[in-house]
Amino acid sequence: MLIMAEEEKKIRITSQSENIALVEKLVNAICETYNIGEDHYGNILVAITEAVNNAIQHGNKANPNKNIDIGYLSDKDHLRFSVKDEGDGFNYDQLPDPTNPENIEKPNGRGVFLMKHLADHVEFEDNGSKVVLDFKLSAN
Repeated sequence: MLIMAEEEKKIRITSQSENIALVEKLVNAICETYNIGEDHYGNILVAITEAVNNAIQHGNKANPNKNIDIGYLSDKDHLRFSVKDEGDGFNYDQLPDPTNPENIEKPNGRGVFLMKHLADHVEFEDNGSKVVLDFKLSAN
């Protein structure tokens, strides 16, 4: 388990697609604060926006009366985000592979796949209603 010295910082947004812009601003500010280079920035931005979009669309069913909590913390070598919705969760072990030929043309089903390939570690908690994404910032 990764231990962070810093206390997790959190923001709360409502389940509205336009709030993805707020998440992008948050990621930009965090990457600037921690001097995160371009090599990590793109992966972090895409993975976090996918996690939040999934929370909005699938977790909270785009209900603007439901919230999403986004937490983050960092040390010199890692950046960790958590995204928690108010939904019932999902079976994250039973997702279809979006790279299978029968799924290639489907318009959705790639978010978790992208998160798992862009973050160094992805963990689902609370029956899938919370995702924790860890990014290694050092070359180790």
